Amino acid sequence: MAGSLQDQLLNIGVVDKKKAKKSQHQKRKDNNKIRQAKKSGQAIESQQSSKLQLEQAQRDKQQRDLALNKQRDEVRAKKALLAEVGQIVQQHTVAIPENADIAYNFTQDKKVKKIYVSSEQQRQLTLGQLAIAVLGDVTALLPDKIAERIEARVPEVIVRASVEATSEENDPYADYQIPDDLMW
Repeated sequence: MAGSLQDQLLNIGVVDKKKAKKSQHQKRKDNNKIRQAKKSGQAIESQQSSKLQLEQAQRDKQQRDLALNKQRDEVRAKKALLAEVGQIVQQHTVAIPENADIAYNFTQDKKVKKIYVSSEQQRQLTLGQLAIAVLGDVTALLPDKIAERIEARVPEVIVRASVEATSEENDPYADYQIPDDLMW
């Protein structure tokens, strides 16, 4: 098999004559550009550096696109998680009777909020058998086991009654219990 690589490729049928001519034409154009650049005194390196700059710009664009896609995925995942939690809250909400007249105060995001509950629900809240879920404008009572499931996913949604077990040694009122229904 003597001859140039192009002739060999033509003989075995990998390349047709049109592609071979186009390749030769492109090669001649590149050689002419190089010759003209040498005559005019321009550096050929500028073409190479511009190619490198283009490649770098493409890599930067790909990295930005990946970062944006990651952010979008995180936002979608968070929305899906909140929708799932909302569905769980909706399915397992403990009904508050209409004649509930006891105001139960709780704090969420450094704000004191109020929910009206029955005396039995108030007792269950203080014992930790019920928890409060706050999703947007919706406030609901949930059983403790359901609240634990939600708290594992999105802890800022669940509000629990805090039982303060810390007492000082010199507390003069340590022998007295504070009633649960104490209103200020």
